Amino acid sequence: MPASFPLSRRALAVALAAVGVGLSPAALRAADVDAPAARDDSGATPRHSVFELGRIVVQATPEGARVNGEQTLDQRAMERLNLETVADAVAVLPGASLSHNSRNEAMVYLRGFDPRQVPVFLDGIPQYVPYDGYVDFDRFTTFDLAEIRVAKGAASLLYGPNTLGGAVNLVSRKPTAPFEGDVRVGAGSSGEYKAAVNLGMRQGDWYVQAGASWIEADGFPLPHGFRDYKAKPSDTGDERANADHEDRKLSLKLGWMPHEGDEYALGYSRQDGAKGNPVYTGRANQGIRYWRWPYWDKESVYFIGNQSLGKVNALRMRAYEDRYGNGLDAYTDARYATKLLNTSFPSVYADRTRGASIELVNTALANHELHVAAHYKEDRHRESNPLSPTKTYRDVTTSIAAEDVVALGPDWQLRLGASREQRKAREVYDWPTGSTRATNALAELVRELGEGGGELYASISHKTRFPTIKDRYSARMGRALPNPDLKPETARHLELGWRGRPWAGAHAEVALFESRIRALIQDALVPSDQCGGTVCNQAQNIGRARYRGMELSLDQRITESARVGLGYTWLDRDNLSRPDVPLTDSPRQRVFAQASWAFHPEWRLVADGEAEQGRMVASVAPGNRNGYLRLHGYASFGAKLVWSPQPAWELEAGGRNLGNRWYELSDGFPMPGRRWFANASYRF
Repeated sequence: MPASFPLSRRALAVALAAVGVGLSPAALRAADVDAPAARDDSGATPRHSVFELGRIVVQATPEGARVNGEQTLDQRAMERLNLETVADAVAVLPGASLSHNSRNEAMVYLRGFDPRQVPVFLDGIPQYVPYDGYVDFDRFTTFDLAEIRVAKGAASLLYGPNTLGGAVNLVSRKPTAPFEGDVRVGAGSSGEYKAAVNLGMRQGDWYVQAGASWIEADGFPLPHGFRDYKAKPSDTGDERANADHEDRKLSLKLGWMPHEGDEYALGYSRQDGAKGNPVYTGRANQGIRYWRWPYWDKESVYFIGNQSLGKVNALRMRAYEDRYGNGLDAYTDARYATKLLNTSFPSVYADRTRGASIELVNTALANHELHVAAHYKEDRHRESNPLSPTKTYRDVTTSIAAEDVVALGPDWQLRLGASREQRKAREVYDWPTGSTRATNALAELVRELGEGGGELYASISHKTRFPTIKDRYSARMGRALPNPDLKPETARHLELGWRGRPWAGAHAEVALFESRIRALIQDALVPSDQCGGTVCNQAQNIGRARYRGMELSLDQRITESARVGLGYTWLDRDNLSRPDVPLTDSPRQRVFAQASWAFHPEWRLVADGEAEQGRMVASVAPGNRNGYLRLHGYASFGAKLVWSPQPAWELEAGGRNLGNRWYELSDGFPMPGRRWFANASYRF
């Protein structure tokens, strides 16, 4: 298997040509060569096993017009590629990339937009942390999901506020048989163990879906050639120190379908996590942290209902409460024996979100499908420390949105939408409250090109993101002033694309896009004597940027037993307000590739590869220009062998980063070296 290597432009072109296999949105939906399972003839998870109420974009009738702009990663694709966290899963899609920050959090970037600008939902329920808008995508596992839906620039306004760069919706399962389920166990390098079980029951009008999973690891293997550059190295062995983690998840859903078109479901999800925070290993001589997270917990309870109101109206309701808590301990050195105790550590967060939405769908007008939705969300953030007062913040966000899907003829479809949103600070520790408003709009036109011609689409949208509590009020340990009246960031997206079948056995997609971002929140120096000098930092709406790029994907069936595919992204990000300051944490070019070959009725080989180049990151290492560093490009490959002695059974063994090469997604934080794994699963 080829090894990882630094990737130049020429090397990237060679990798694209040489790998020749891949994964595209088409490949994720199209037939694969897996062993027989409970699937339809397309190879994807059957549509009726997906919890339809958990989707945001749902037509009022099955024959309703198609709404574009969402890519779907189904359950079988996640299992086939061993995508066990949401971070790994979303990152295989064109336009998406992964980053790891100094807090040991996995961050997904979508066309250059960070997680604050691309919120995460569970069955349409917001999951992002109220204080700073981030989530750790590695803490969300995929074992109990039916699909992940990713929307980009023209994401539906029905998601609610803050979808500046798109949205990620995690859709749970729904049973269809009297009794069904699956069990999965596995083990891997560095003491990794996992187990997951999903059970579903359907009895008459009622159904129950339950899932439980557990995954832990002591760390991960360090790659070949790795070196810890600190004066006092903390990583001197074969395993990454302080990189352990444990994640447990429980989900439960009870549903009732009294009549056709009517459905009500009560859901519960709880995830408990704990993790270490690996120490920086780069050339900088400052910012060395010895941290651990004793808990990273999230708990959600929600109700979703769909009520038909005659033949032309339907009402959808959502109500939820989400609780999030984490603890952060800091230590004096790499022995993790003596905790720091000051006004910053230990740090304890206790957040709560309550919200509701209501949506009316009307099809009374011929060729129209009108959606009108209202959202209410209350976020509360509470942070405490033994040596400082407890700080409480509370925001209320409201929104009203309308979206209409219009069939202009047999080959044309138009989608129009607009929304008005408001965020008010109702409670703020020791600072004045503030408020802000935003308006969003979109238009998308789709043209069916006839038999074999695929479809052409074009969209334009104006999206916003409200500043978080941290954006407005964080004093950053006495270095900054708050800005209660900070305004929303705005983006105008343009996209042109085509999808179809260019030749026999193939499915291709191409998209060209540009985003103009204004009022980006960036730091400015303002005169003040409150920060121990003559100036303070303050977050202000002063940034302008331009993102533009191209996405290509191709899925090709070679024979009845073999399929290959390829997904490629080119992204150019320009900081228009400060050209000397690069935009960080997403690569200029990225490719993800996949192939599957069933060379025997019971045996299957699956291989995948990824490559990227052109990633800029922040770095305080000596000699870096303006505090930024361009990381080396890389290519990494994996493979597994799958044995299915019976349709219900799968036994597999394989490895990741088989080249065992050293690469990083953030300065001083190496990614895992060669890792081996073995899994077994059973469906019933």
